[in-house]
Amino acid sequence: MDKVINCFSKRPDAVVRLICFPWAGGGSTHYARWGQLLNSSVEVYSVRLRGREGRTKEPFFQHMQEILDEVIDVLLPELKEKPFALFGHSFGAITTYAFAEYVKKVHNLEPVHVFLSGTSAPYSETRLQAPRRSQLSDEEFLQWMTSIGGTPPEILANNEVLKLFLPALKADLSVVENYRCSRPTHSFLSCPVSCFDGKEDVPHDLQAWKCMTTGDFTVQMLCGSHFYLKDAANEKVILDYITKHLETSEMDYL
Repeated sequence: MDKVINCFSKRPDAVVRLICFPWAGGGSTHYARWGQLLNSSVEVYSVRLRGREGRTKEPFFQHMQEILDEVIDVLLPELKEKPFALFGHSFGAITTYAFAEYVKKVHNLEPVHVFLSGTSAPYSETRLQAPRRSQLSDEEFLQWMTSIGGTPPEILANNEVLKLFLPALKADLSVVENYRCSRPTHSFLSCPVSCFDGKEDVPHDLQAWKCMTTGDFTVQMLCGSHFYLKDAANEKVILDYITKHLETSEMDYL
């Protein structure tokens, strides 16, 4: 459990768990911090993928199903124990979708809310026509990373750090670029789905996410580019929104 899930603040009495999936190349610390910022009724589980942090000696995942199998194997008892919500940004949003679809289809479990950020739905034309970044040379890749922002300049300028960072990022992008799913012909969720995005990021087809649920669907645009959510003011907006909506969902289970 502790190998796959990073939980800074264990809250056995929490009413709902928020499970967060990392962006491409990302670790678990950013979201694990949220466990200290959200109120005591929410316990945050931040997913730690192979090949990073304490798992650097493990091979990267090559397929989305490998990620789902590992995370669900670890979390299934918790998913059955109490209500859960999901959050993911960019690659993490695609993983969130795959996770929600799989646990509904295979285990008939459904989150109380899905929060998605920073990317088009995996079955949208915008996503299917997106360039394959994982195949770029390191030089081209760094140029792209610089253009989207969010990576500290000291990392981009440090070749030793890049040697550690780039393989994880490219591996995750390869997973998502090879992940294929059909546009849902019938909504498989009934919970609310909320989308966030940066106003200065490349345009994403956020509306395409709507067909995954019969529940409420909202889109909120915040100032910033691809990693807008790292901005403290934007993070506060997101966490306040999550708190408000998870508190509302909690009332349904009292």
